[in-house]
Amino acid sequence: MYSPRIEQKSFLTLLVLVTLAFGWILLPFWGALFWAVVLSVLFAPLQRRMALRFGGRGNLSALVTLSVCLLVAILPVILISLALVNEGTAIYQRIEKGELDIGTYVERFKTLLPDTLQRLLDRFGLGNFDALRERIARGAMQGSEFLATKAFDIGQNTFQFLVGFFVMLYLLYFFLRDGPELVRLVRTAVPLEDSLKRRLQIKFTRVVRATVKGNLVVAAVQGALGGLIFWLLGIGSPLLWGVLMAFLSLLPAVGCGLVWGPVALYLLASGEVTQGIVLIAFGVLVIGLVDNLLRPILVGKDTRMPDYLVLISTLGGLTLFGLNGFVIGPLIAALFIASWGLYSSRRQVRLP
Repeated sequence: MYSPRIEQKSFLTLLVLVTLAFGWILLPFWGALFWAVVLSVLFAPLQRRMALRFGGRGNLSALVTLSVCLLVAILPVILISLALVNEGTAIYQRIEKGELDIGTYVERFKTLLPDTLQRLLDRFGLGNFDALRERIARGAMQGSEFLATKAFDIGQNTFQFLVGFFVMLYLLYFFLRDGPELVRLVRTAVPLEDSLKRRLQIKFTRVVRATVKGNLVVAAVQGALGGLIFWLLGIGSPLLWGVLMAFLSLLPAVGCGLVWGPVALYLLASGEVTQGIVLIAFGVLVIGLVDNLLRPILVGKDTRMPDYLVLISTLGGLTLFGLNGFVIGPLIAALFIASWGLYSSRRQVRLP
């Protein structure tokens, strides 16, 4: 006979090992699993409304919600990604053939600067544009080459991409249909007080929705506005610039200005004064205000993070998880703040 304590430790050891083995099995599809969980949390309110409308028929309501998610959130991202890859491939081919010389644009910008400004730059040792020209040209070549490589990878790994995509849709359907039951099972298994588990669940749901909506929606709107004004002004590759602005929108304060600002200066210096002024006005008054107007509505005060934490968590997430880190990094940071805030509030309640 084994003592109850030994049996409990043995069972916990077995539980940990089996859980790690199960996670190892799911590792090839962790991205599909992650996005299925995130999308199920985002579209859970719609799923509940559909369930009420269809008289509690879970299969039908989950199928309708999945269709809406596919049309609203998934297909647009796929189409934009494919168009972006094609545009990047075209730019790479133009650079490789010598049809597009980035260094020439940098040199032309230098010659368009006033003599006073050129002398001032020379005085501070900033007048040598050769190194800058080579660096920008090399960066443009590497960026377009990266997109071209991604296009090749997508073609080579089409089967793997399709499998992951359908695994995500399959999991998302069941997460939407059985979400409340799965949450109940998780809450039952977690060894914490019921009140604490309830508060953690609410915090997690709020943080996921606020973080994803706050980051992705604001980034998408700013990128779309930036690409639109570039297209209206006749600036080449508006889709590429718009996606770049969407990514850079996570940088506090400057964000999209790192893209439209230099372009506006180039337009002004090259004599396109009207286009330059329009781009600056649109960037400041429209693109720049989107973050201040939308983010408080989408995120709210209770889950909004400081700008520096958004920046460092996004960069860390991109480094560790690739493009998925665009969401995973800020999400982990927001959950970190929410969990420690909950812990601090509980300690304050217990203190005499």
